[in-house]
Amino acid sequence: MNIFATIQKETAQLGQNIALIDGGDQITYEQLLASAARLSSEFSVNGVKRFHRVGLLSEDSIDYVCISLAILSIGGVIVPISPDQSKEEIQSVIEKIDLDFLIAESRLGHEGVQLPQELFRARSFTLLERAAGSPAEEYYALNPAFIRFSSGTTGASKGVVLSHEAIIERTAAADKGLRITSTDRVLWVLSMSFHFVVTILLFLRRGATIILCGKNLPHAIIEGILHQNGTFIYASPFHYSLLAGSADIPSDAFRNIRMAISTAMKLPDSTAEEFVLKFGMELTEAYGIIEVGLPFIRISDSAKKGSVGRALPDYQIRLRDQDENGVGDILIKGEGMLDAYFSPWQGKGDILTDGWFSTGDLGRIDEDGFLFIVGRKKDVINFVGMKIFSQEVESVINRHPSVEESRVYPVQHSRFGELPAAKLLLRAGVSRDEAVEEIRRFCYLHLSPYKVPKEFEIVDSLPRTASGKLKR
Repeated sequence: MNIFATIQKETAQLGQNIALIDGGDQITYEQLLASAARLSSEFSVNGVKRFHRVGLLSEDSIDYVCISLAILSIGGVIVPISPDQSKEEIQSVIEKIDLDFLIAESRLGHEGVQLPQELFRARSFTLLERAAGSPAEEYYALNPAFIRFSSGTTGASKGVVLSHEAIIERTAAADKGLRITSTDRVLWVLSMSFHFVVTILLFLRRGATIILCGKNLPHAIIEGILHQNGTFIYASPFHYSLLAGSADIPSDAFRNIRMAISTAMKLPDSTAEEFVLKFGMELTEAYGIIEVGLPFIRISDSAKKGSVGRALPDYQIRLRDQDENGVGDILIKGEGMLDAYFSPWQGKGDILTDGWFSTGDLGRIDEDGFLFIVGRKKDVINFVGMKIFSQEVESVINRHPSVEESRVYPVQHSRFGELPAAKLLLRAGVSRDEAVEEIRRFCYLHLSPYKVPKEFEIVDSLPRTASGKLKR
């Protein structure tokens, strides 16, 4: 099975439909698939083969989708890398996933062969071949298509491996809630580096039109709503908060929108209420997990605000170790589960227990089967849908010569979900007045901007557990 071949087959009668719109540029399905075919030939000439892990370092664009489809069509494995990550983080992905090739936008300054400009629409790209090692033998039995580098629920370096079969299963499973059709015009504002498999590939399978609105916010999404006749929005609470607070968008602007999905982070009650108050429309909250897919969607049930809905038909849920309030560890099983973790290698049998995946989240289920997520077992900060692992940030802060030790923790924020903050234990003799700004600058050099703590507090001690571990 191959997801590219699936898209070809399912859109065979939709060649003249517009597949993507990016500002003043657009491409039909016929043109999109032809462009992917030309790129796949070029990649093959340069040595890209089945099973090769190909990093894609690029901003969202029509070119991004064309390149992704080309890699998939020849059996290569996409490893998305966000250009918003720091150089150190980008290098970590390259090394941890042990890429065979890196395709990068030329403007980002990575070494490589310049690919022919005529193959692309608006950007230029380089291709770098690397001397990669051999992965675990089980890798070659998986028909792999995609590896999303992630620290996972344990905070350790991983890389979620998805096969073509898993992608086909999970896109079909998600569509039982989203019900995408060829007449849908999807307004897209999230990063494809973090959100691609369940969404972009599903939209393409159904022949929908994807309108890229991630740049120049909120004006691009307002343009999409008012002038591009959008019917479906897939965004985070941050984006809906922008829309509700914008004086440039009228209260009847959502009259043609059939569904507005809120995902990537918990939907704050204040944002949901502001949105309903202005537009008279309930947001549809969804719960997605890279290891699982999109198992929960709350279909506009105002009586169940705060929940992520019932499990979609192809998924099951159970709670482990419930407390007196019915709160327990959330376990999920169903279609399209991950196939492995790449680094260090773990097969599905070592990750799942009788088919169940432990999400690391805590939740409760009400009498009607609606899931309410109440927290996380692991110390993860969720900033606009992007996970920040406290230990990762602490490891950077602790490298600064002025720092003895640090503790990074979340601070609730009505728009962004959670913000990272840090308590600092300085080394003896360090000037407190100068230390914070030096440490802040150091963090910006070694971390993505969104991971840098927004507050630093100097303390005289950090509490520890009885066993000597840092108390969180």
